[in-house]
Amino acid sequence: MSGTVKLYRERYGRGTHGSGWRSFTYRGVHFIGLVNVMNLKAGGLGVLGSEQLDWLKQDLASLSASTPIVVFAHVPLWSVYPTWGWGTEDSAQALALLRRFGSVTILNGHIHQVLQKVEGNITFHTARSTAFPQPAPGQAAGPGPMKNVPADQLRQMLGITRVNYIERQHSLAIIDASLEANA
Repeated sequence: MSGTVKLYRERYGRGTHGSGWRSFTYRGVHFIGLVNVMNLKAGGLGVLGSEQLDWLKQDLASLSASTPIVVFAHVPLWSVYPTWGWGTEDSAQALALLRRFGSVTILNGHIHQVLQKVEGNITFHTARSTAFPQPAPGQAAGPGPMKNVPADQLRQMLGITRVNYIERQHSLAIIDASLEANA
């Protein structure tokens, strides 16, 4: 581990495991932060790795199937567009561990746009970027910042995601808004 990474982890990563993953329970909801970018290669898929998957299995073992789960990961845990590296190579193992829970919400960034998918009791949600837009899957030669976006359209393509949790018997309210809408 480089000196910079070590200092960062000492300051911001206390209580984490491995390369920075962790979990905690707050008000009955179990939150899990996964790291799938440590060995990311240009155009390659994210990777969780066997050590993190073993930790995840142990972390979930004592939880009731009725425990709501929220997972954070940088790269999507579903295959959005593998050709561009928009997916996680070993996500199937993590998803298999999560399927027994009645409510699982997985939040991620990396692709800089809003996409949603539901597979049984697992809801996937990606978010826009606050820095630069990327093209829709397959709509350009490759991923990467869109450099020629007209200034009057840029704020429509950037945004913020807010998740509201209200204790009731329904799903999380996930609200995406472009920067233009927040002006």
